[in-house]
Amino acid sequence: MTQTIIVVGAGHAGGQAVATLRQKGFDGRIIMIGDEPYVPYERPPLSKAVLAGEMELERTFLKKAAWYPEKQIDFRPNTLVTSFDRRAKTVTTSHGENLAYDKLLLATGTRVRKLQAPGAKLENIFYLRAIDDTLAIQKQMKPGAKVVIVGGGYIGLEVAAVAVKTGCEVTVLEGLERVMSRVVAPEVSEFYDKVHTDAGVVIKTGMAVTGFEGHGKVERVLCADDSSYPADLVVIGVGVLPNVELAAEGDLAVDNGIVVDEYCQTSDDNIWAAGDCTNHPNSLLGRRLRLESVQNAVDQAKTAANAMCGELKEYAEIPWFWSDQYDLKLQIVGLSEPGDEVVIRGNPADRKFSAIYLRHGQFVAINAINMIKDFMAAKKLIAEGKHLDPVKAAEAEVALKDM
Repeated sequence: MTQTIIVVGAGHAGGQAVATLRQKGFDGRIIMIGDEPYVPYERPPLSKAVLAGEMELERTFLKKAAWYPEKQIDFRPNTLVTSFDRRAKTVTTSHGENLAYDKLLLATGTRVRKLQAPGAKLENIFYLRAIDDTLAIQKQMKPGAKVVIVGGGYIGLEVAAVAVKTGCEVTVLEGLERVMSRVVAPEVSEFYDKVHTDAGVVIKTGMAVTGFEGHGKVERVLCADDSSYPADLVVIGVGVLPNVELAAEGDLAVDNGIVVDEYCQTSDDNIWAAGDCTNHPNSLLGRRLRLESVQNAVDQAKTAANAMCGELKEYAEIPWFWSDQYDLKLQIVGLSEPGDEVVIRGNPADRKFSAIYLRHGQFVAINAINMIKDFMAAKKLIAEGKHLDPVKAAEAEVALKDM
């Protein structure tokens, strides 16, 4: 009897899952349901090369549109799953369909965290999460335009880099005391602050945005210290929230994400979850995590697809992330914590250095800026739980892989 697998979500995890299912030889019916009009695509280029006009949209697609019908994958774009019935093993869509499944994968991803402030619904205030967001921002990002970016994380700084290179007047308003403070050391924050300032970006930290003003469209951004900033365009990047409501309504275990085991299985034997929406165990780190990264989405999707095909392979990887700003590639491996010892390898003035994080001597994370060899070596050393001598680790002329 032919089995049916339904994949809810057509993001990176959903797209990878259906590809892996076919690669593993699953020959049953696959239905993939996505709320956007596009086939699965990569999100990272949206705030970088796509926004800058340096990459065509089609190059972000994980597979060409023709691949899905060729592999007999029933892709349903512009469709929401509004509920599912675990007993009947059916999902209900926004088009009123009831679709039966044997196995279900929730790859519902995340949504942007929105500011609840007066004037937040004025025109020309954007969040960047999807292709259509990038296209809308791109139309407004013209030379001379006053661009205010709320949030100095990855997305905010990547957009700032593109905007200032386009000829816009750019101001970044960050609520915390330094940019990218949740993911990098103070030394790295200081470096990126200087890089952006030298490029012409105005960065203001410790700024609480309280509202927006304008006639029909945004004209000013207001802050708690009574300052205001003129704006033709505002881009807000203050984090995301996991899409767990569907799982919660279906009475699956939810706790800062859909709770899954090491094989991406939920509290229901016939339902799996993968990607940014999951809270999963990591045996290498000895704790549960919810990660927002391409690496996590891809690897979990493969794990879930393998499990649905009866092949159990534990998901346990050291997380890694990246950000492209100007000519700088920031690559992060591992998860640092306040109190970790920070060792700098190389000279930030050369725009090529690494920040190594040691916890009681153990190598736990790295921020590598234009240091690809350090990044590659760190993935192995951190996974092995290696201890490093901080004096030796600071010697950039000594290859990290040899330590």
